[in-house]
Amino acid sequence: MDINETIKSQLDENPIILYMKGTPQAPQCGFSAKTVQALMACGERFAFVNILDNQELREALKVYSSWPTYPQLYINGDLVGGCDIVLEMSESGELATMVKAAAKQTEA
Repeated sequence: MDINETIKSQLDENPIILYMKGTPQAPQCGFSAKTVQALMACGERFAFVNILDNQELREALKVYSSWPTYPQLYINGDLVGGCDIVLEMSESGELATMVKAAAKQTEA
């Protein structure tokens, strides 16, 4: 499977997925840590990929998303954004609404 197929497969299989540095339990950068906190506050499960484990994926995702930095949050296969956007959405309540809607679709 080529790396873009891997990315598409991850996005298809996980309605809420965070590409981050490290893991939710041990983030490797402050931006990833803040994004994880905002996501966890929504109270729903989410998938994650530690982009530090896979150099090829880390570079390919930047091209795939046209987004040069990490973390990158995807909901229902669409790029939501990075840390600043996620935090703004968290403060406005929009993030929780999107995350809960995506989680409900998974249960149905």
